[in-house]
Amino acid sequence: MAEQFDVVIVGGGQAALAASYFLRRTGLTYIILDNGAQAGGAWVHGWDSLHLFSPASYSSLPGWPMPDTPDGSYPTRDEVLDYLRRYEARYTPPIRRPVTVERVERADKKFLNILTNKGYFLSRAVIGATGTWSDPFIPDVAGHDVFGGTQIHSAHYRSAALFASRRVLVVGGGNSGAQILAELSLVANATWVTLHDPAFLPDDVDGRVLFERASARVLGETSAPPSGGFGDIVMVPPVRAAKERGALHAVHPFARMTQTGVVWPDGREEAIDAIIWCTGFRPALGVFAPLDVIEPDGLIRVDGQQAVREPRLWLLGYGSWCGPASATLLGAGRVARSMVRQLADWLESPTQNVRLPKP
Repeated sequence: MAEQFDVVIVGGGQAALAASYFLRRTGLTYIILDNGAQAGGAWVHGWDSLHLFSPASYSSLPGWPMPDTPDGSYPTRDEVLDYLRRYEARYTPPIRRPVTVERVERADKKFLNILTNKGYFLSRAVIGATGTWSDPFIPDVAGHDVFGGTQIHSAHYRSAALFASRRVLVVGGGNSGAQILAELSLVANATWVTLHDPAFLPDDVDGRVLFERASARVLGETSAPPSGGFGDIVMVPPVRAAKERGALHAVHPFARMTQTGVVWPDGREEAIDAIIWCTGFRPALGVFAPLDVIEPDGLIRVDGQQAVREPRLWLLGYGSWCGPASATLLGAGRVARSMVRQLADWLESPTQNVRLPKP
């Protein structure tokens, strides 16, 4: 027999926790299915020296602020993980892990069927909170398959130790590329490859400012300052130090890859030991493919957070296309508040109202 819930959340990271905080106030029955073995979602997989680009006070989930760091600096990956573990312990959300969701499909006019490696569930609505970490993007560069050196995506980078004294290319001009290049430049012969010249934000601009600007643009506030976006590089301490020592100069992309290295646009060949792709992620939406809701661009068309082609599916945490700054700790909470209110109202509407027995 399938277990039945009003809402099933697929994914157990920060977006799921934010949704859970507000769902617990509604009286709806719900469960979180997480394929991870521990709390933290994608943060578990971040590289060892990863820093947020907002202070703790601007990197919190609803209900409980992230504690300030001892020196007031930007929180590290380990400090974020500790916060998320303690957040779960504080609110005890109904999480089951590790549970791998294999597919979400229509069961009938009222329920969706969630098929997992631990059985299946029926739910009146599903919140997709699978994030992006499990779908890293690497561009299709000529010679990619013949290169004999090391290639990894930033999703699987842990530390600079494995690359000491090696010739390394760091590809990607965003914050991950800047932070990884800054670290590698201390121990390796590292070159930063970016499609465009890197855009460095002023020292006084961090994630707080970027979040408010992104929110204002989405809400149509034309008076919002236009400059700066989540792709611009925030001067966290390691990046600032690398820039001051002249390590953050970038070159434009190579033309192709060879077995031993790369060929630059001017025809010059260079031997390379490793390439780290800091080229972003795509939304991990594959489990929702049976619902026939994924558009040719790989996204799901939404009205707010509700899928247009399957209104029982709601999406949170993938980026601004489903809520302003919703892929950030603070943004996930702000979007979750309004989303859960709308979801609860929708489930209580006459056409959707199916009473489930309370556990």
